[in-house]
Amino acid sequence: MPQTPSATNPPSLKDRQRTELIVIHCSATRATMDVGVQEITQWHIQRGFDTLGYHYVIRRNGELQNGRRESAIGAHVRGHNANSIGICLVGGVDDNNRPENNFSNPQFATLTELVRQLKQRYPTARILGHRDLSPDKNGDGKITSNEFTKACPSFDVTAWLEQQDLAPQVASTT
Repeated sequence: MPQTPSATNPPSLKDRQRTELIVIHCSATRATMDVGVQEITQWHIQRGFDTLGYHYVIRRNGELQNGRRESAIGAHVRGHNANSIGICLVGGVDDNNRPENNFSNPQFATLTELVRQLKQRYPTARILGHRDLSPDKNGDGKITSNEFTKACPSFDVTAWLEQQDLAPQVASTT
C-alpha cells in the first residue's frame, strides 16, 4: 500500500523496522461528532506533532481513511510508536467526556475487516487497546481499570477480538 507524500505523509516520516503491536484508539469525541483524518490531523499538529499520529481512522459511517503510510513510525502511543500501527475509531466519550463505547456497527465492521487484513500482513503482532499499554502500577502482571492512563478506546479490545474470532490461537497442550 505505498502512499505518496502528502499532509499526512510528509517525506520526513521514517519507516518502522518491525511491527509488534496493532493499537486501537478512539478520538475521544461524542457520538454526534463525525470527524476524520483532516480534523484529527489539525488537532495533532496543534499538539506539536508533524502530522496525524494514526495510520488509519474509521469514521462514524464506517469509512476507512488512511493516515500515515502504514510503514511509517506513528505518533499514537508513547514508548511504542516505533513498533506499532495505530487505528483510531471516531467517538469514545459521552456528553460529559466520560469513556463510552458509542461506536457504530459500520465502524466495528470496518475495524473487523482492517484487523483481519493487518493480521495477515503482521501475523505475530499483538492487537490491543491504547489503555492496555498503561503501566502495571501494582506489579501484579495485569493492567486493570484503576491503572489505565487513558480509557481509550473505551471498550475491552481483548473481549472484542474473541467475539470476532480474531483472538490469538493458543496452542493445545494435549
